[in-house]
Amino acid sequence: MLKLSRYVLHDILRSKVVIAYTLFLLAVAVTLFRMEDNTSKAVMSLTNIVLIVVPLVSMVFATIHYYNSYEFIELMLSQPVSRSRILMSEYFGTAFSMATAFLAGVGIPVLLFQPDAVGMALLLTGVLLTFIFTSLAFLASVLARDKARGIGIALMLWFYFALIYDGLVLSILFAFSDYPLESLTLALSSLNPVDLGRIFLMLKMDISALMGYTGATYKDFFGSSVGALYTIGIMVVWAIIPMLLAVRVFKKKDL
Repeated sequence: MLKLSRYVLHDILRSKVVIAYTLFLLAVAVTLFRMEDNTSKAVMSLTNIVLIVVPLVSMVFATIHYYNSYEFIELMLSQPVSRSRILMSEYFGTAFSMATAFLAGVGIPVLLFQPDAVGMALLLTGVLLTFIFTSLAFLASVLARDKARGIGIALMLWFYFALIYDGLVLSILFAFSDYPLESLTLALSSLNPVDLGRIFLMLKMDISALMGYTGATYKDFFGSSVGALYTIGIMVVWAIIPMLLAVRVFKKKDL
């Protein structure tokens, strides 16, 4: 599996799309750090890119890559290699290449201008979101044989986690505002990896006070070392479960 993953990784890293993605992130990050006298403001601006652009690009690219590699996957299936090993190799090759592009584009400026705990948290969040949304992209691709439908499912998942979910949570909190919702709020946050990443970064930047009572609730739990480990652990689970489901479907799928 390692040899196959290495082949996929090298093939993707030479892709013009990945190179353009890296240069885009690098240009934006350097520009933000150069424009702002306070590097913390630049990190806050980069947070929006990490939470919105990185998941979107990871999901769309991984979905398209899967369908473009369909013939290669069929060729590998004719060899004495298990289906799970083939799909996991494709996943790790894709996820590591996208994470490498992110670290090259954002990591280098962060290490130059903001090499502290906040900068490291930003890089960790971006890498975890890359693996999570690549995993979701593979699940969407395996479920849909048609390329257009697969990309549509991937985009709907991104819209749900990046935009729609927060509106649903706010509606629930508003409807039941007369009740104590601290535990429910924490539980709902765990059901969205983008929200987990956002909370994790805001607490590292110590701007949770801007969120009022909700921010205080988050800081009591997520601000502790246990809360940080919980956040990272849940995000790792978010990367594992969709991929395991994709492998299960792929093993039973009639190609």
